[in-house]
Formats: sequence, structure tokens, C-alpha cells
Amino acid sequence: MSSVQNLLLESLLGTKHVDNAAIIKIHERTVLVSSPGFNISPSDIRALVSGFSRNPVQVRRDGLYFREKDYKCVRADERSLYARKNNTGLVVVQTNLYLLVATYREDMYASVCVEAAEKLGDYLRKKGS
Repeated sequence: MSSVQNLLLESLLGTKHVDNAAIIKIHERTVLVSSPGFNISPSDIRALVSGFSRNPVQVRRDGLYFREKDYKCVRADERSLYARKNNTGLVVVQTNLYLLVATYREDMYASVCVEAAEKLGDYLRKKGS
């Protein structure tokens, strides 16, 4: 297992409040690493990348379509997208090179998922990634 995979599993899934996670290479639009069984399609990658290139007001209004679900966007800015569907959610954090994707289930705390994803994003930004 790679050190990036370990970082993803320990810093995000290790919180027990992240259901699935992945790191996407923005320019290549490919998945660098993901948690076991968390598959992200090319169309989902395009939707996430375009979420950061569109006007934040438009993203909040239109929401996000990810893994065959429509999510209501509750935060959209140049660094982060937060979206939810019923009692589940999606957190996407943008760094220089990557998008960090973290999901949470109904029985998890959204705030812990957000904090873990944002901390990993800050760490990668400091590393220049």
C-alpha cells in the first residue's frame, strides 16, 4: 500500500466519520487513490472538477450530481464544496493538484468528516500538492 493510500485511510477513514474517500488528480482527471470499493466514474470526476470552475452561486443553486445522486450544495467556494442528500453527504476539498473527496453516512458526524477533509487539504497545500 502506498504512503498516499495510508494517508487517506488514516487521516480520513480513521476518524470513523468518513465512509469513503478518494484523491483525484485535477489535471489528469483520474483517481490517484481511493478507499476500497469506492469507484468514481469519469463523469463524476468531470462534475466535481467543474464544480470548482463554475460560479459558486450557480453551484449552490444547481447542486451536484455525484454517483447517481443529486446532492444539495450547502457550501461552494474556491477551496471547498459541501453537499448533502437526506442524511448523507459529500465533502470535496481542492488543493493545487488534487481534489479530496470524502463521504459520510447518516450515522456519522458531518462536522468530523468536514474537519478531517479540510485538515488533509491544508496539509497537502502546505506540501505544495
